[in-house]
Amino acid sequence: MAILELGLDTFGDVTAAPDGTLLPHAQVIRDLVDEAVLADEVGVDFIGIGEHHRSDFAVSAPDVVMAAIAARTRRIRMGSAVTVLSSDDPIRVYQRFSTADALSNGRAEVILGRGSFTESFPLFGFDLQDYDTLFSEKLDLFAALLTNEPVTWQGAYRPPLKDQRVFPPIETGRLKTWIGVGGTPESVVRAARYGLPMILAIIGGQPSRFRPFAELYRRALNEFGKAPQPIGVHSPGYVADTDEAAREELFGPYKTMRDCIGRERGWPPMERAEFEREITHGSLYVGSPETVATKIAATVKAIGIDRFDLKYSGGPIPHARQMRCIELYGTKVIPMVRDMLA
Repeated sequence: MAILELGLDTFGDVTAAPDGTLLPHAQVIRDLVDEAVLADEVGVDFIGIGEHHRSDFAVSAPDVVMAAIAARTRRIRMGSAVTVLSSDDPIRVYQRFSTADALSNGRAEVILGRGSFTESFPLFGFDLQDYDTLFSEKLDLFAALLTNEPVTWQGAYRPPLKDQRVFPPIETGRLKTWIGVGGTPESVVRAARYGLPMILAIIGGQPSRFRPFAELYRRALNEFGKAPQPIGVHSPGYVADTDEAAREELFGPYKTMRDCIGRERGWPPMERAEFEREITHGSLYVGSPETVATKIAATVKAIGIDRFDLKYSGGPIPHARQMRCIELYGTKVIPMVRDMLA
């Protein structure tokens, strides 16, 4: 296994001010940049920024936020979590991330996915009936762009390309590109077919149940004649000084976020027992640094992964508490995980 990377993800959830009112989206974005700067200072390896087009999340253009982060950080890698490729233009996505890569001296990554939210489809004029075929075709074009060579390509949704150069090219190597997978065998095999690293979004249930997907991915890479690639996991969590503080500080904001999405999708309101169950037996990494580190180390061993990204934004958690979570993650959780796995 390569050296384990430990990162953070945020969807730019709209956060609460000290008086409980929600902050403007603009302030949330500025706060997010400060959070990334702190993550860089305390030794976090990566920060991923989600793309959404709705009122409860502030970031619709992760690559622009990445550019601001690049200007204020030294070593942390940065990427999207995820870029909804189905409703975007692959060439423009590549250009934006190659620009962010230039600004950051080679620290940019892109995580491509279909997205679990669908607001971008009507917003940009795409038909949800084409959800799967749009992603397949656009991923095929994006993979062709990764060679840094002139591209000749054709598909059903855009005019063909013939010996087309795309600028700016990646300065050294190639743009690190992951495929975000929600947990279907077809998505796993597709990632392997292109020889691209895979991120598993594990947001509920026992993490170990995803081990077969990791095994399928490695087997498929081998069958396609591709080199071994890293596997990552993205899961929600929150770190505070004690287990009790972490649970109390997260429950209210997390329930707000979960119930808002649930109302749109026909889920019942989340009860405290479900929240506690996900912490104890599922995929919520919540507690003191030692508790969270122990659970991350167990997931790393159970699935055999190369990166773990903790989604630290979970509803309207105040910015100051998110900063404390990041500080504890970088200064305490990361060293503990490395010690446990040494």
